[in-house]
Formats: sequence, C-alpha cells, structure tokens
Amino acid sequence: MSFQQGLSGLNGAAKSLDVIGNNVANASTVGFKQSQTQFADMYANSMNRSGNSPVGIGVTVANVAQSFTQGNVTSTNNPLDIAINGDGFFQLSGSLTDSSPLYGRNGQFELDKNGYIINPSMNGAYLMGYAAGVSGGDPVRLQINTSSIPATPTTTISTKVNLDSRPTTAFPTNGVPTTTPFNPTDPTSYNNSTGVTIYDSLGNPYSVQTYYVKNAPAGGPPPTTNWDVYATVDGKLLTTTTGGTVPLKIGTMNFSSTGTLNSGGNMTIDLTTAGTNAGVVKAGGSFASTIAVSYAGSTQTGSAFVNLAQSQNGMAPGTLSSFSIDKDGTIIGSYSNQQTKNLGSVVLVNFANPNGLQPLGNNLYQATAAAGSPLVGKPTSGTFGTLQARAVEDSNVDLTAELVNMIVEQRVYQANSQTIKVQDTVLQTLVSLR
Repeated sequence: MSFQQGLSGLNGAAKSLDVIGNNVANASTVGFKQSQTQFADMYANSMNRSGNSPVGIGVTVANVAQSFTQGNVTSTNNPLDIAINGDGFFQLSGSLTDSSPLYGRNGQFELDKNGYIINPSMNGAYLMGYAAGVSGGDPVRLQINTSSIPATPTTTISTKVNLDSRPTTAFPTNGVPTTTPFNPTDPTSYNNSTGVTIYDSLGNPYSVQTYYVKNAPAGGPPPTTNWDVYATVDGKLLTTTTGGTVPLKIGTMNFSSTGTLNSGGNMTIDLTTAGTNAGVVKAGGSFASTIAVSYAGSTQTGSAFVNLAQSQNGMAPGTLSSFSIDKDGTIIGSYSNQQTKNLGSVVLVNFANPNGLQPLGNNLYQATAAAGSPLVGKPTSGTFGTLQARAVEDSNVDLTAELVNMIVEQRVYQANSQTIKVQDTVLQTLVSLR
C-alpha cells in the first residue's frame, strides 16, 4: 500500500495552481505569454526486465509550456511603444558591455539620457537593430542621433508651368504686355509670375519671384512664341549692372505651335556677379556661383496659367522635433525644417521552437539549443510580423479560462487528498488487526 499516487497528485495540482496563479498575476503584464502545466504518468520498472507494473505510481510534471499566441494590441501615446503583430521577438542587450542577446515581446521603450532606446520594465535592456544606412550584419544597440541637420544652399530650382497663349482683356494683342520695359512693380509689363524660397549656406531664406513676359509670335509658318523670364530676389530686381535699373533677363523659353518647349528650358540665376543688385546676399551667407533653373516639361496652351510643379534643393538648418517607427521597423526622424531622416531600424528575431526559450524574468528570454538558431530579419519580411508604433501587445492570458482551470485544479487537489485519507484509513485498519 502506497501514498505515492495521492502525494504525486497533490504535488502536480499544486504545481498547476502555481502556474495558473502566475498567469493570473501577469494578466496585465505587457507582452506576457501564459503558461500551461503538462503532466505525464509514472510507472515503476519491474525486476528481471519483466516489464512495467500495470499499476501506475502517480503523476509527474513533464513540462511547463508557454503559449506564444498573439495578444491584443492596445494604442498608447508613447511614440516609442511598439507592438509586434505576428511572429518574432525584439532582440535586446542587458547592458552596454554585455553582448549576450536577450529576447522579448514587451515593447514599452523609451530613450535614456544618452539617446539609447531602452525598456525600463525589462531591467533597462537596450533595443537592438541596425544603424541608419545599414541593412545587414550583427544588430547593434539603437541610439537616436538628436543632432541638427545643417543648412544646405540652393543650387537648383525646378519649375513647371503652363503659359496661356490666348489674348486677354488686359493684353488684347496676342497676349503681349502693353508696357515695356519689364518692371516687377507694374503688372501691365508682365503676364504671370511664380515664387519659390531658396536658402544660402547658413540657411538664410530668400524669396525668388520669377516673371514671364510674352513676346509677339515670330517666324513660321507655323510661328513660334518666346517668353522672356526675369527674376527678383527678396524683392530686389536682378539688373545688368550693379545698382542699375535695366532688368536682367535670366532666359527665354521658346514654344512651338503645338505648345511644346523647343528651347530655353535651362536658365541660371547668378547672385555673385556685378549684375546682381547690391545687398541681396545676407551677411555671412554664400551661394554657389550659379543657381540652375529648369523649366523642363513646361507648356504653352490655350488654357489658364497654372504653376504645375515647384521645387528647390536647399534647406534651412533643422532640429529633431519628433520621430516615428514604420511598420517595417524604420525609425524616421522629423525635423523643424520639414525634412525627414532615417535614424535606424528595429529588427525582429524568430526561432524554430519558441517554447525552447529559457524565461529569465522581466519578460526576457534566453536562447537555448532546444529553441534553434536565431533568425534575424526585417519586420514585414518573410515570416516576421509587422510593427505597430504607439501601441503595445497585451498579455495573452484568458482570465475566464484561468479561473475555470483554478476551480478544476482545486477539485483535483481535494480528490488526491481524499485518496491519501482513504489510504490512511486502510492502513489504520491493518494496524488494528489482532
């Protein structure tokens, strides 16, 4: 007669209640994965290799397996909170000197004083990924570069317009302005104008206004039409001589009878020669010797004037104002000068057998031989899940199911205690025999 069966049942039920209690306790832990107790029966070997005893000797806890099913995703206000939607783990480092990789699903990240992305709830572990411009190799600790973007002087301006070929009420004769020479303060001396902001080497802004003056059709048949282009910088007219009054024509566009641009699509604005009105360039700033102006793709048709496209390649200096994380892990910085910049990328790691990972606490896991080799990849690629910024993955614990399991295990515990009680009664009977 043995108490082994009942005792092992009590131990198993107690272990199962421990696991259930741990699940319930972590129902609000971000990224937590619930566990399940797995049991196996036990049999004693017989002597002389005659097989196992047909009567078992109880139960043993074979394994405590975690369920890596997806938890619900909850939105937050922290731009560095990241939820994994699908397969994969974040790769982390325990410290700046420890290179041993750690893994987890808790995406509650923030910046430390040195710009590193860390997870305080994971004992300050550092998030790993690729630096800006790197797409392979060993992941490194991600550090946000908060330095400013320097100013870039403008060297090219690109403008695409449609010029109206029709006569107008103001210009009834072929649409040619009635006043000559061109004067930016006299709207009867030009047809239309467009504007763009350019920058010098210090990021100082300048307003460049370009004016379009139609000439009478010439040549043919069929005839062609020329449009002279003039410019002002910060309201100051570009002239043929320093301080002069004769406007400097920066170019002439020539259109065919079908409205396509024949020639004159490439012009230059020179702010360094004597032809520039004195005092245009601000103190300390500088430009390239010439600013190239392109009118490629411009047309002349019998429809209203419209500015189809306008761009330039300069920019003012900018400071980092915010950053966001794309679904593929790219960290994008937004700057005060309306520019964006790649600051790095988050990677994911997956395993052939996630249940082989060794839990370390603080929602961290360590790879083992049973888990398989870690596979590092970009989110959204292959079998890896996608990332959702400003969100976290909730615990996958089902409280309703856990409470029901708790009741079941309580009954199992009570039933096993009854087997011990019956065994004790039987033993007492035997001892009492005379």
